[in-house]
Amino acid sequence: MNRRDFLRVSGAGCIGALGATGVFAKVSSSEGSVMTVLGPIVPSELGSALPHEHVLVDFIGADRVDRTRYDANEAYDVALPYLRRVRELGCRGFVECTPAYLGRDPRLLERLGKATGLHILTNTGYYGAAKDQYVPRHAHEESADRLADRWVKEWVDGIEGTGIRPGFVKTGVDAGPLSSIDRKLVQAAARTHARTGLTIASHTGNTRAALEQIEVLAEERVRPDAFIWVHAQSDWELESRAAAAQKGAWIEIDNIGEKNVAECADRVTALKQRGVLNRLLVSHDAGWYRPGEPRGGSFRGFEPVYTVFVPALRQAGWTADEIHQLLVSNPAAAFTIRIRSMA
Repeated sequence: MNRRDFLRVSGAGCIGALGATGVFAKVSSSEGSVMTVLGPIVPSELGSALPHEHVLVDFIGADRVDRTRYDANEAYDVALPYLRRVRELGCRGFVECTPAYLGRDPRLLERLGKATGLHILTNTGYYGAAKDQYVPRHAHEESADRLADRWVKEWVDGIEGTGIRPGFVKTGVDAGPLSSIDRKLVQAAARTHARTGLTIASHTGNTRAALEQIEVLAEERVRPDAFIWVHAQSDWELESRAAAAQKGAWIEIDNIGEKNVAECADRVTALKQRGVLNRLLVSHDAGWYRPGEPRGGSFRGFEPVYTVFVPALRQAGWTADEIHQLLVSNPAAAFTIRIRSMA
């Protein structure tokens, strides 16, 4: 979605849809690339994007997670209409944040990408939040370098023999201070970034954990602009988010829903007023087909950013250019594959 088209459709109640070409543009070495489950695209092709969503998440635990626990065809049938609906509303990029050992299914995402025309991203990395119940046993024993080797291999060779490559590193940490395993996962993520250029998106328990992660990245000579502070709305406090954004970190408000739209709009507006609009990301953290529940349980759709949040921003005085920056320009910049090292 280019700027002219965005300005044309954003005057309506939501961002309108554009026709899909079904063809990936050639990747320009000067512009960089974004890696989707269907291959690389130039960042400008990503369009209006949701940077933190889920199709399927399995909470059974790292030692028991297995694709035999669900019917992939059923999961596909459940998720498909929700993805088609959000595409009708103008979404083009969809970042699926379920990591390995929590139900990551690249083949399912590939099918959904082909069926919807969405540019879907998957990830590499491990999730250390929730008291490490989704961290595989070997991660406790192996070094950060060995974990980085595993994750880089998925980038080079594809995930689990599928040939599908990750578009970012997903990790997660509990509330600070960082535990030893959480610190190691962040170190491994930093070393993976240094070898691949993949952005690090980290589920972050609280403000202290976010700031400690940024410190670990600095120790690894990785700049803050390689880091997405996922769930930055948790233990909300404005100034620490503004300060992190001013250093370059991405601040993600990803709990947008029908009931809290005013609160979320107020938070991103306050950050915009601090001069860090170019470091903001917004999403729902929605979806969540859950193996073990009838038809995956209660699946939450991906519409509110487009149906209620954008109108709330417009009512708060946001211009079409500012909304375009938030939904189009920022996700493209955040997920462009680029090594961001300190001099």
